[in-house]
Amino acid sequence: MDAAEHPLPHGITLHCRVAGAPGRPLLLFLHGFPEGAFVWDALATHFAQAAHGGYRCVAPYLRGYAPSSSPSDEASYRAKPLVQDLAALIAAEADPAGAAAVVAHDWGGALAWNLAALHPQRVQRLMILNAPHPGAFLRELQHSAAQQQASAYMHFLRRPDAEQLLAEDDFRRLFGFFSRPDGSAPDWLTPELRAQYRAVWGAGLAGLCHYYRASPLAPPCAGDERILAVQLPPELLTVRMPTRVLWGLDDPALLPGLLDGLDAWVPRLRVQPVPGASHWIVHEQPAAVQAALAGFLAE
Repeated sequence: MDAAEHPLPHGITLHCRVAGAPGRPLLLFLHGFPEGAFVWDALATHFAQAAHGGYRCVAPYLRGYAPSSSPSDEASYRAKPLVQDLAALIAAEADPAGAAAVVAHDWGGALAWNLAALHPQRVQRLMILNAPHPGAFLRELQHSAAQQQASAYMHFLRRPDAEQLLAEDDFRRLFGFFSRPDGSAPDWLTPELRAQYRAVWGAGLAGLCHYYRASPLAPPCAGDERILAVQLPPELLTVRMPTRVLWGLDDPALLPGLLDGLDAWVPRLRVQPVPGASHWIVHEQPAAVQAALAGFLAE
């Protein structure tokens, strides 16, 4: 994998991991919390090969994740500026064709849903991995007690001291997000991968937490039930390009109810549940993700 800096017209610079020749059809890979662009290395290397499509594969560190720009103000992490980053990055890499596909997980997926709805000319295909559609997430946060409980961790990440707490004991709480149900570390979390995570987290955690602080989508709690009055405009919800949703069914934070009714917003949808996979499906089942993307691109 190579590195590339993309200074964007609005003053943000995204540091990207890239593979494949510029000018080839673009695959854009978007990571989630608390990850980094490196989680896509194997997929990007594979699909950059001529035998597997010869794509230009670009995986940015999202705004707030080192070494990309990390503005200090919370407002810079609202959906509009975050999506602006991605639209500008695609324009720099693939204008006017747009991305052949956007592949996105977790927070990257949340942004990709908005990107596809608001900038459909930039996205030919959309592949989502365990990232809820905003309409479904709002519905479940407002009406599902189970999803409200599963999302309660978001309140911790919105605390003013969250970044200080997350950094304690060699990022114990952050590594804890990856733990198995019994609390043990998963086999895929190798010393080398731990070092890559430490490099991102050690440069600062405020941006990571600002995603949660800036979002209107959080479960209700005592003294804060603003979510119950939130409404989303229709233009944020409709996604018309071919869309594949790959979903690890053992995700403890994002429950399968989030898959219900997606076809009302996404008419060209195929949902592919993955039994035995959790939220960290990219790490846990890389072969399944690779096969699903290959099949999607070949359709």
